[in-house]
Amino acid sequence: MSVYVARSSAVAARSLEDEMVIMSLRDSTLFTLNEAAVEIWQAADGLTPLAEIVRNRICAKFETNPDTAYSDAESFCRALAEHGMMTVSSEPIETSDL
Repeated sequence: MSVYVARSSAVAARSLEDEMVIMSLRDSTLFTLNEAAVEIWQAADGLTPLAEIVRNRICAKFETNPDTAYSDAESFCRALAEHGMMTVSSEPIETSDL
C-alpha cells in the first residue's frame, strides 16, 4: 500500500540555514525540522508516494538504510498529521482539497 503526504496550508514556516521551523496554526505546536525532514516537507505534494520521496530525496542525499529511512519518514509525517500540519493518505491527495 502506498502512502501519500501533503503539507497543510495551516502552517507557518521559516527556514534557518539547513533547518526549518514550522508551527501549527491549529494548536501552536512547533517542530524544528532537520535537513532530512526539510527534504520530506518540501517534497510533500500529495501526489508523490512517500516511498518515492524517501528513495529520491533522502536515500539519494544521505547515507541511510532505505527501510529505516522510510519508517522514520512515515513516523515523522504521522506526527505532523496529528497536529494538522500534514495530511497522510493511502490515496493521492489533491492539495486544493486541504
